[in-house]
Amino acid sequence: MSPPTVHIADTDAKIAACFPVMHELRPHLKDAAELVQRVKRQQQEGFVLAYAAGNDGVPAACIGFRRQERLVHGPMIYVDDLVTTSTGRSRGYGAVLLDWVEALAKSEGRKVVDLDSGTHRTEAHRFYFRQRYSISAFHFLKKV
Repeated sequence: MSPPTVHIADTDAKIAACFPVMHELRPHLKDAAELVQRVKRQQQEGFVLAYAAGNDGVPAACIGFRRQERLVHGPMIYVDDLVTTSTGRSRGYGAVLLDWVEALAKSEGRKVVDLDSGTHRTEAHRFYFRQRYSISAFHFLKKV
């Protein structure tokens, strides 16, 4: 098998093809049409959805991110979403996407890739540690 390739989901069809993957992380999304609608709205704010695909071209992992600038880090990339299908885990798809977004950050002069991960996602946390990410802060949320 060839290494996974990374593609930008820049059309409605490509975004919709990401739905089965994204639904594993975001089960509240009801269907591909809702994903397309929401991604297109977020794209107006700089959101980028990319995916890693195997030889069959079908998305096996997705990463959603945005370029930001913060006082604490300066120019950076914030990863909103990173997910691999349950059947595709431990096959290198997530690492390919993180390597790709890290290379993108470096090429643009950004010094940081930042992400949050739900406290219950212990398998994901082990993956992030293997990828040399560290816990640098607590994330607080209050529904209003």
